[in-house]
Amino acid sequence: MSFDIALSGIQAINTALDVTSHNIANAGTYGYKSNRANFSTLVAGNQLTGVTVGSTTQSIGLSGGILNTGNTLDASINGRGFFVTKASDNSLQYTRVGIFKTSTDGYLTDASGRKVQGKTITPPSTALGAEGDLKIPNGAIPAQVSTAASYLGNLSSDWKVAAAYPGVATVTPDTPPDSSTYNLTRVTPLYDTLGKQHSLTQYFSLTAAGTVAVNYTLDGNAIPATTTLNFDTVSGQLIPADPAVPKTVVDLGDLSSLDTSDATLWPNFVSGAKMATDVTIDYTGTTFFSGESTTATNTNLDGYSSGTYAGIELGNDGSVIAKYSNGLKQSVGKLVLATFANEGGLTQINDTSWIASAESGIANTDVAGTGMNGKLSVSTLEQSNVDITSELVGLMTSQRNYQANSKVIQTESTMLQSLMQAI
Repeated sequence: MSFDIALSGIQAINTALDVTSHNIANAGTYGYKSNRANFSTLVAGNQLTGVTVGSTTQSIGLSGGILNTGNTLDASINGRGFFVTKASDNSLQYTRVGIFKTSTDGYLTDASGRKVQGKTITPPSTALGAEGDLKIPNGAIPAQVSTAASYLGNLSSDWKVAAAYPGVATVTPDTPPDSSTYNLTRVTPLYDTLGKQHSLTQYFSLTAAGTVAVNYTLDGNAIPATTTLNFDTVSGQLIPADPAVPKTVVDLGDLSSLDTSDATLWPNFVSGAKMATDVTIDYTGTTFFSGESTTATNTNLDGYSSGTYAGIELGNDGSVIAKYSNGLKQSVGKLVLATFANEGGLTQINDTSWIASAESGIANTDVAGTGMNGKLSVSTLEQSNVDITSELVGLMTSQRNYQANSKVIQTESTMLQSLMQAI
């Protein structure tokens, strides 16, 4: 019996060594979760018969270190959850390794070539579609005519009242307004129907305390639109024309009706190109404080030239962002993460991945940062959670146990040999 007990100890230690060896071998594997062999006693009736490895535990809940990669197609999960992928046999597999790329047929895939699952977005809509394979629209995008823009800045209350602005009929590229008739100019880009960029210049002129008149030129040619911005001289804030509407929005009118046939005055217009029939500028948030005028920001520009697909990147909210040659970026989908009632019950497979089992329960999927799902960190990867020091200590412990069981067999053999000699 002693032989059998010691032999079971050696066999159990060999199994534990396999687990330890696997951990050490994967110490540099991204997203790997270490395993632990759990010993249990063997009993037959009232008699102890040895030891075995009763189970193997995965440390799925323990995160590994975070490595900064600088690659915008890498991502790690801060918290619970797994990236969801679909293998070639259509089975769903779950992984913590966020190394992504695009396939030759235009799908977002992981490092093993499996299709990454997410919710699609069809621009210009931002609504999330059905969950499934993420197809990347890698074609060209057409030009979009400008219909709106926003201006945000500070118009200095220290300005002096400007001279009277000249009539719009006298302002052309050859005869711009005199600098004494305005205090500040700012340029906003606008695009026509063919995607050609034009310059909308805004001339700000202080006409009285707290009153700033704004006149406009398009490519240096005056347009009839004009507006007056009224500020509270105590608070420096805009006074809306209609107190019920907390905005100051200016309609530039029907720019598509401009006669741009004179190539001398309108050299930037291609024959047939038109501006939008309704273009608005929103001045909400502009202030009238003392000091220098700040550099204004042009925001909410909805027009752009045509562009070709230039690649993708990931956003920290899990967005898959397509980039184009015209500088435009638009979300075309969002990654989903999966959580399980019992993560430890997942079945481990190749490629640092798991599949669902009866013990783990079914996957609960949603976008990152929602519910129990963790958040994403872009340009980083999760490293293995193997503790090399603990594994090496475990190796030494296994070696001592192996020697001890071997000594039992050797002692039993010596005792039997002595017994045979005595007989």
